[in-house]
Amino acid sequence: PTSTSGQPFPWHHMRLPKTVSPLHYDLAIHPNLTTLDFSGVVRIQLEVHRDTSLVILHAKQMQISEALLLAPEGARPLRVLEYPRFHQLALLLDSPLAKGGTYQVLLGFSANLSDSFHGFYKSSYRTSSGEVRVLASTQFEATFARAAFPCFDEPAFKAKFTIQIIREPRHIAISNMPIVKTVELPGGLLEDHFDTTVKMSTYLVAYIVSDFLSVSKTTHRGVKISVYAVPEKIDQTALALDAAVTLLDFYEEYFHIPYPLPKQDLAAIPDFQSGAMENWGLSTYRETALLYDPHKSSPSDKLAVTKVIAHEYAQWFGNLVTMEWWNDLWLNEGFAKFMELISVNVTHPELQVDDVFLGKCFEAMEVDSLPSSHPVSTHVENPVQIQEMFDDVSYDKGACILNMLRDFLTPEAFEIGIIRYLKHFSYQNTVSQHLWESLSNLCSPDHLNKGDRKQIFAEPSHTSHWKQWFSDDELDVQAIMDTWTLQEGFPLVTVEVRGREVRLSQERYLKTDDPSLTEGFLWQIPLTYVTSASSTVHRFLLKTKTDVLYLPQEVDWLKFNVDMSGYYMVHYAGDGWNAIIHLLQHNHTVLTSNDRASLIHDVFQLVGVGKVRLDTALDLSLYLSRETETMAVTQGFEELVPLYKLMEKRDMAALENQMKGYIVDLFRGLIDRQNWDDSGSVSERVLRSYLLLFGCVRNYPPCVEKATRLFNEWRASGGHMSLPVDVTMAVFMMGARTPEGWDFLFEKYRTSLQMSVKSRMKVAMAFSPLRDKLAWMLEQSVQGDVMKLQDLPDVVVTVSRNPRGYNLAWDFLRANWHTLIKKFDLGSNIIAYMVTGVTNRYSTTEMLDEVKRFFGSLTEETGSEMRSIQQTYETIQDNIRWMEAHLPELQAWLDKHR
Repeated sequence: PTSTSGQPFPWHHMRLPKTVSPLHYDLAIHPNLTTLDFSGVVRIQLEVHRDTSLVILHAKQMQISEALLLAPEGARPLRVLEYPRFHQLALLLDSPLAKGGTYQVLLGFSANLSDSFHGFYKSSYRTSSGEVRVLASTQFEATFARAAFPCFDEPAFKAKFTIQIIREPRHIAISNMPIVKTVELPGGLLEDHFDTTVKMSTYLVAYIVSDFLSVSKTTHRGVKISVYAVPEKIDQTALALDAAVTLLDFYEEYFHIPYPLPKQDLAAIPDFQSGAMENWGLSTYRETALLYDPHKSSPSDKLAVTKVIAHEYAQWFGNLVTMEWWNDLWLNEGFAKFMELISVNVTHPELQVDDVFLGKCFEAMEVDSLPSSHPVSTHVENPVQIQEMFDDVSYDKGACILNMLRDFLTPEAFEIGIIRYLKHFSYQNTVSQHLWESLSNLCSPDHLNKGDRKQIFAEPSHTSHWKQWFSDDELDVQAIMDTWTLQEGFPLVTVEVRGREVRLSQERYLKTDDPSLTEGFLWQIPLTYVTSASSTVHRFLLKTKTDVLYLPQEVDWLKFNVDMSGYYMVHYAGDGWNAIIHLLQHNHTVLTSNDRASLIHDVFQLVGVGKVRLDTALDLSLYLSRETETMAVTQGFEELVPLYKLMEKRDMAALENQMKGYIVDLFRGLIDRQNWDDSGSVSERVLRSYLLLFGCVRNYPPCVEKATRLFNEWRASGGHMSLPVDVTMAVFMMGARTPEGWDFLFEKYRTSLQMSVKSRMKVAMAFSPLRDKLAWMLEQSVQGDVMKLQDLPDVVVTVSRNPRGYNLAWDFLRANWHTLIKKFDLGSNIIAYMVTGVTNRYSTTEMLDEVKRFFGSLTEETGSEMRSIQQTYETIQDNIRWMEAHLPELQAWLDKHR
């Protein structure tokens, strides 16, 4: 490699050498919110592991003003070379640093505040009087600490940080640790000195300079929790503050480890790319993810805020015990996603988080069923590949396989293994294998100490649970879990019943027309099942391609993957599906709502790979006219709506309308029974919002009339009339259909301070049939003035789902591609969300060619290698195959059931 000065750069790997490692950073930063730049000095204490006259570290897009080696005999200047392609600096020394010694280097640096959403970046907001105020905030995960100060920016280089921030008196500064003292500087500036952090990775460092206000409370053990927000929204922080205190108390008890810092701040940032970030001691959030108005926000908003705090607070994983490298990102994120389920279930049972969790497993399967999927733990090298790890596989599949493992080991044994893992590896870095080892030695009773054994085997049910899984074999958790983390995809288990004999076989479920891609895959699958003769959950570990199990008696039906706690799909061969359809038609409540949702999911997914006829899946869907549970109803919509969504982008109005009519008829009874108010449980309220919105979008007359009347009354009141929260989405959706209604909504959007209300208005406006308004809205989002740039991805994807707007969204994505990848970062989940969101309902070879022409014209620097582009091709190919294979069958079935 050649450095910027033209001299050879002395290191040619993307990963840093292990010759030295940082022990401590003293970091002083001075951001200027007027000139929008910052300068700083960092002093890094180094430990030397091998003699070297070279220190390689990271810095990205910054000027280095001085570089010194601080030695006992005085400071010596260092020669600095830069290699921007790998974001690396080389510090060259005259005489070598000796192995075993500790040294200090000092670097002066400066840079502009970033105008993207990462590094040390500028954010702004508008007050209700129209004044624009600026703040500066950080987002360092995964590889952006190097854009804020020179550092060893890899997760395994853990160190302690002592931070100082210079600011004007009208601002405050917050960071990972509390302020120890504030010093007055010449010129009226103030310098805040923060306490030293615990040992941690660079991506968890955080600081904010702003005019935020805060509210605080203390946990049982005396940890101070504070929520920060812009002054005019501080009254929307009560829910987050209460949830944060409750959840921190829960985690301390669950993990048996005290939270190691004296305080924990949560800050709502006006410009924020993802949902939230778990910086230690200062977690940061998008405003919609943290702020909640009890009068205007919905139960879904309440669940979303609670879940995201639960996710960031599951930071014993990641912060305390960190993955060695980004290939095991799932250890952080999959675990945090899984802990949302565990923690919110205990602390907020009324929010019924189970309903949402199952949907996450289905979402993961959607991506994981494509040939371009990747193993949960997968090799990554460069920043774009690292960014791509932040996807549904790392988060949702990671969470779903952990949930399967917990069900398999029992919750008690699983918890003991987790505690053992966290205590053993505190402040260290781990790989997946360390987790499996911590869970393995538990599983044979001989390895448990007396206390653990007493806890697990206190109830007779657990002993039998162990015996059902394995007889004399010692349970090898790693052997089982390696099959789920080291190979991509997931299994389809085929079940065929012959009398008392149940024949089992497994294969990879894959949406492809190339059968060779499914070969060579084998999982160890913890099967669970119930039968018509026994509601007890039976267990069987399927380790081979095929196996047989024997029932004590013949049965009318059986259901595998009880409650969908396993990450696999099931095909009931022979007469199996007919038996299930008969059961659902006559007595569907014998199965749990999760079981019914998983049957709906599996039967429709099996149509796509030719295992089940479309008639069979549609026959099963008929039972939905009697379904009332949220999870099963929403899964019915998830499988049926895409069928007409594919047709909306083709010219086939007659069949499309017939399909829409079938779905409305199916749920008509349930829609008619909904009240237009906010009564009922969280689950009932979520279902009400869903059904009334669907009714309005599908022009079901009773919904349209009621929603239009409510919108007109609300508009006549100048927007002051209080609408029931659960119906606002349907009401806004109807209002946005006329130019006057749309303009009124936009005016309310512009002035509203309620984030969840703004969010619903934004979706309604982006789903309007008025194409000129859609085009204007897309342009506004890029400018980022009235509609913030952070909301652009949602606007683009919503417009793409709008039958009147999908080609606008596609044209917009192409025209603004280079701006988007600069602002949102190549490989990020936001770019992937836009790429797949805009294209995943195309189903013609013409559109496939057009999509390939555009993405094929990109270079590697502009994203041609991104996984989401491959996923897009595969999804459209799958849609084309589906339409070619099933349209006549669909037409015939709908005619028959008219």
